[in-house]
Amino acid sequence: MSRKFQRRTLFIKHSNGGAWKSYALYLLAFLILLYGAIFLWPVVPAQSNIADGSAYKVKIAPQSGLSAISSQLSEQGISSNVVAFQIAARVLFVGSKLKPGTYLVTTRASLGNVLLQFARGDRVRESVTIIPGVTIWQLRSLIDNHPALIHQTKGMSSKELLKALDLSYPSDEGLFYPDTYIFDPEDSDISIYRRASKAMQKHLTAAWDQRDATSPLKTPYDLLILGSIVEKETGRPSDRALVSAVFVNRLRINMPLQTDPTVIYGIGPKFDGNLRKADLRKDSPYNTYMRKGLPPTPIAMPSKESLQAVIHPAMSDAIYFVARGDGSSHFSKTLKEHENAVDQYQRKRNAATKPTSQ
Repeated sequence: MSRKFQRRTLFIKHSNGGAWKSYALYLLAFLILLYGAIFLWPVVPAQSNIADGSAYKVKIAPQSGLSAISSQLSEQGISSNVVAFQIAARVLFVGSKLKPGTYLVTTRASLGNVLLQFARGDRVRESVTIIPGVTIWQLRSLIDNHPALIHQTKGMSSKELLKALDLSYPSDEGLFYPDTYIFDPEDSDISIYRRASKAMQKHLTAAWDQRDATSPLKTPYDLLILGSIVEKETGRPSDRALVSAVFVNRLRINMPLQTDPTVIYGIGPKFDGNLRKADLRKDSPYNTYMRKGLPPTPIAMPSKESLQAVIHPAMSDAIYFVARGDGSSHFSKTLKEHENAVDQYQRKRNAATKPTSQ
């Protein structure tokens, strides 16, 4: 090969390498400009009547594509070009990752930041907490008055709510598991009831599957009822299994449960906080002083711990208990021992509340 030919070959190779470097530099510059535009282009126009530092609330519907999301943003007051939106989403590799929900978009937020916010799912969330021991009318009031929910069940009767949830029970009491439920704003209240009822069924089934063959309970609903009573009668968590043992022992010997919370539940929301002797002598399905066995329905929403305590009561022969006044209870095997304990702790409470002499 001649030296002249070799020099021409080297020149061609050198020329091609320089061209590729130029193309790479042009591409890099283009990408820098493109990314810069994506993260500098505001989706909320400067002439917006929303003050700086505040935010737009926008909602993305489930199963929406890029074009649909862009249209939804425009309808809700967000400036968004459909073509630019789709290009930017694909450049950032988030085109298929945008999550539905309600978002707060700050004024002058860039298209890039908004897309990344949607891809991360950094949306507005609300919550409602069902506390163990609340009654159904307390729960209905809580959900009926939650400002972030759409109230489809407000005004429904107990039977109507049960039908809407496809539940077959004598009452809607006790059916909703105490927990904190996170939801998107403007979600339906029935979705909260549905999630809470499914959670209760899950925990109830799990507890029922662990029952002892000698248990006096006949059905999972019996477990739910007794669990609600244990929930209302337990002042200190460490006493829960002992409280359960007392009621299980009474059921075994066909002794009345004689528990105030069932009588109070029978009085209903009009109960004024003062349980009178006349209330204990007034017959009702919930008066466990006058009727043996379990009441017809739960009296509150029991926790998982109360359900487990009913299935696994303490090894105890106690059939009586009385509150000590400090949240704990004294448990007794005999009536005489119980009467002595009642006398002792009532005297202590009376002494604590008696005015001192001047």
